[in-house]
Amino acid sequence: MTQRTAFPVTLDEQLCFALYSTSLAMTKAYKPILDRLGLTYPQYLTMLILWESDDVTVKDIAARLNLDSATVTPLLKRLEAQGYIERLRGTEDERLVFIRLTKSGVALKRTARDVPGEIFCATQQTPEFLTRLRDDLTKLRGTLNDSLDHD
Repeated sequence: MTQRTAFPVTLDEQLCFALYSTSLAMTKAYKPILDRLGLTYPQYLTMLILWESDDVTVKDIAARLNLDSATVTPLLKRLEAQGYIERLRGTEDERLVFIRLTKSGVALKRTARDVPGEIFCATQQTPEFLTRLRDDLTKLRGTLNDSLDHD
């Protein structure tokens, strides 16, 4: 007879709740910092992508954020209205929309350079712990995405 694993049944024992509530706490920690920059958390993540590699498609941004293009488009429109990006149709394929940083968007990177350090201080954890946690969560996300892709 094989032994069955006893799975947790209370809210506080659930991995999903630990991840969810930690994600909420992290977003809450970012809020006052990003408010000073005039960005929401999803806008900040989008700008991080563009600061890494400018002139990318909406589809590429959506893929990096694990979102669909329809969710990303309104967020990009707001960044464009703030003057940080411009949206340009592809010349070879007009269905493609490329996102490019404006001078203001490039300058915002300098203004945002202290954000990671402020968040690091807020966590009150060691760099080693945070790196290991990030790597473990990235691995978990990959495993979950792989299992969903095979369904």
